[in-house]
Amino acid sequence: MQLSQRQQRILTAVVELHIRTGEPIGSKALVEELEGSWSSATIRNEMSELASLGLLEQPHTSAGRVPSHAGYRYYVDNLMAKHELKAPERRKIETDISTGEGDPEKLLEKAGEILAALTNCAAVSTMPGGENVLIKRIEVVPMGLRTAMVVLLTSAGVIRSRVCRLDTEINKKMLEVFYNLTAAKILGNPLQDVNTLMLQTLAASLGLDGLALLPLLGTVADLARDAEETEVMLGGQSNLLNHREYKGNVQELMGFLNKTEPLNDLITSSKSTFDVLIGRENRYKQLENSSIILARYSVGLKQGGVIGLIGPTRIDYSRLIPSVKYLTDLVGLMITQALEE
Repeated sequence: MQLSQRQQRILTAVVELHIRTGEPIGSKALVEELEGSWSSATIRNEMSELASLGLLEQPHTSAGRVPSHAGYRYYVDNLMAKHELKAPERRKIETDISTGEGDPEKLLEKAGEILAALTNCAAVSTMPGGENVLIKRIEVVPMGLRTAMVVLLTSAGVIRSRVCRLDTEINKKMLEVFYNLTAAKILGNPLQDVNTLMLQTLAASLGLDGLALLPLLGTVADLARDAEETEVMLGGQSNLLNHREYKGNVQELMGFLNKTEPLNDLITSSKSTFDVLIGRENRYKQLENSSIILARYSVGLKQGGVIGLIGPTRIDYSRLIPSVKYLTDLVGLMITQALEE
């Protein structure tokens, strides 16, 4: 869609005024915003043309215009000014995120808190998952004669643990056989390759020694499956109560956000490094008045998880997009450094 320079300036002014005020924008307000560049009549004609193109909407017959979802999309893709974070803004994010340093899951929880506070929106984040994630370490911590805690650490920093009950007493030889087996056959494998059948086959190859290890190996398979699942961390949902756009459907939206499966599907289905979904571009009806900004961080040279926000379509894209990108890059760097230590 090609717009004239005048139409582009008018659409930009409508979007940015509506983001600031939340009110429909009339020609009189635009004359002032555009410093008298064109007459009120000319602006009204152009606004009518933009409405016919589907970029503006008129909520009431006597009201001004507001951006449509397509209007926001055109603005984000073609008109939005690039905003660079100022040094104090960057330092504030760096200082706040440093309190979660060292533990990837705590780091992502902290990132969500920061993003929710910065944007007055709901924040989402996920740990790295998928075929790039390998089993890095497995530890057995005896807790009793026949009880042990099994701990699994992935290359993405995900830690999973579970108590395991054995049929025989734990001894030094059993642990030695277990660690030799895991070092030779399990460590370094992708999570999805480590399953119950594989581990039962390994145990069978060891005869009686392997039989004693079956409970431990079964627990390893359970932990690998748990670590493979993408856990969505959600915070700042109460911020959405502050936005009048949600006045009519806030309960429906909150109910949706509290359901793990659709939110997980929404986030993991985005394969781009950076994505902005506006209004009805979201395939779930509960999000048709929302915009979602998602950024994927990297862990080393591998694709990691996602950090993003959910808010009304009337969010300040030019300010929030750089904040999401900067925070995401910072989290990826910090997780990479934590895993290298």
